[in-house]
Amino acid sequence: MYDWANSAFYTTVVGTLFSPYITRLAQAAVGENGVVLDLGPLGNVTAKSLPTLCVSISVGAQVFLLPVLGAIGDYSDLKKRLMAIFCYIAVVANCLMFFVQDGLYLLGGVLFIIANVCFGAALVFYNAFLPDITTEDQADKVSSRGFAYGYLGGAILLALNLLLVLRAEQIGISTELAVRLSLLSAGVWWGGFALITFFLLRSRPSKKQLPPGKSYISTGFSEIVATFKQLRRLPLTARYLLAYLIYNDGIQTVVFASSAFLEQELFPGGNPQFLLEIFLMVQFVAVGGALLFERLAYQIRTKNAIIVSLVIWSAVVIYAYRFLDTVAEAWIMAGVIAIVLGGSQALSRSLYSRMIPEGKEAAFFGLYEVSERGTSWMGPLLFSVVIARTGSYRQALLSLIFFFVIGLLLLWRTDTDKGIHEAGHLAPEEVKA
Repeated sequence: MYDWANSAFYTTVVGTLFSPYITRLAQAAVGENGVVLDLGPLGNVTAKSLPTLCVSISVGAQVFLLPVLGAIGDYSDLKKRLMAIFCYIAVVANCLMFFVQDGLYLLGGVLFIIANVCFGAALVFYNAFLPDITTEDQADKVSSRGFAYGYLGGAILLALNLLLVLRAEQIGISTELAVRLSLLSAGVWWGGFALITFFLLRSRPSKKQLPPGKSYISTGFSEIVATFKQLRRLPLTARYLLAYLIYNDGIQTVVFASSAFLEQELFPGGNPQFLLEIFLMVQFVAVGGALLFERLAYQIRTKNAIIVSLVIWSAVVIYAYRFLDTVAEAWIMAGVIAIVLGGSQALSRSLYSRMIPEGKEAAFFGLYEVSERGTSWMGPLLFSVVIARTGSYRQALLSLIFFFVIGLLLLWRTDTDKGIHEAGHLAPEEVKA
């Protein structure tokens, strides 16, 4: 149910409306390729590169924050409470985006950074509950069903927002106001349905005791060092985490940038109706995609199913660069993305949950969450740099193939079954046996 709740932010705000809306506001103020920030030796931030820069900044903050939060979660029974606190800070920031209009595009960027940082912080504790509520042989199913519920919930809200945008003039409001109301609706949906999660989910007792004379904050920083030392003793888990960080950067950047890419390439004047329609389709198809890849993992094993998805992701960016010229082709590409989107992420999460030692779930998921949904930094930064220098969305999108190829090769060379054993767990096939 939390996936059902927070996917509203990911679909309506991150995936669909924030990037093109902020880009249009900035372009209205400074021109199509105008400068919105002069960072001196670091270069200029243009209207087109502003949204992806916001993603990079938010993730840069998470690199330092999330591992500390994860360590605190392992040493306390505050996991559920901290999840709720960060969830509702993000909800408030999301709702305040309703007031972003005219020349307030920088305020919109700041609110997005706050919302995205806290979105990721809440997910650290959310993901850390996975080993508590399932067994090794059911982790793929539980993780995939969670993503499926998330896509369905996000799709329903996106459908309502599509109707609002389509009928904006009929009910006497502007399209811009309809977009702002849609941004607001994501926060209301997220905060409202999250109450179900926090009402039903039980707090788990701490598996580790706080050292005498230590605070949660100081212990959190100490645990970061201890977690990295433990990763050195779990080299296969470390290699898998690196592979995931790399290929998931590519996935998240494609998802985040695709709305602005499609609008700028196919509808330079803006077409929020088309964006809502195509992302609505993606959400519904992704429900089936997540369940399909769950079955594929059962047939060919989880690691191989993820590799299949990365091959398809590589084909997607090549197709977008070379062949995408029409609206019909955009629909085809979006359909393929929808099929692999949920599967690649759900299976990555469940596989990782089996490769971390007991009692260290939150700390290890703190590292994992640095590159989780909507929180990548290398991909958006590369995308932003290529766009700023070339002005071409196609070249920026093609550059992302680097992440899929490198991530795939690293995953290919990782013996995940051995990594599961090193972490003290059984592979799904062994549990069934």
